[in-house]
Amino acid sequence: MSGEAILVVDDNPINLKLLRVLLSGEGYDVHSAVDAEEAVILLESLRPRLILMDLQLPGMDGYELTRRLKADGQTRDILILAVTSYAMKGDERRALEAGCDGYLSKPIDTQALPAILASHLRPNEGTAA
Repeated sequence: MSGEAILVVDDNPINLKLLRVLLSGEGYDVHSAVDAEEAVILLESLRPRLILMDLQLPGMDGYELTRRLKADGQTRDILILAVTSYAMKGDERRALEAGCDGYLSKPIDTQALPAILASHLRPNEGTAA
C-alpha cells in the first residue's frame, strides 16, 4: 500500500496534522482538505484510492459530499471511510446509506488505523457498501 494517495477531509487542524503524520509515516501520499469545497477542488486533479471523510463539515457536510462523489462516474470508485466524533445511534447506517464504504469513530485508534486502511485498500476489498 506504500505510496497510495489518501485524502483526509476534516475541518479540525489537529485531526489533519495527526492523520498526516500517522499516514505519512506508514508510507501513504497524504493530501488534506478542510471542507467539502476544498475537497472538490482537489479531486479535479487528484484521484486518491481512499478518503477519510469527516461527516460534520462546515457548509456541505460529509454525507452530502459522499453522495455527490458516489454519484459521479469520475469519483465513484474512490473508497470513502466516514469519520465522526458525534457517534450516535444510526450514524453508521446513515453514513453507509450515503455511500461510505466504512465507518470510524473519533477518537481514532491510531494503533489500529493502519491495519484498517490496509484491509480496505487490498485488491477486491473495501467495495462493499
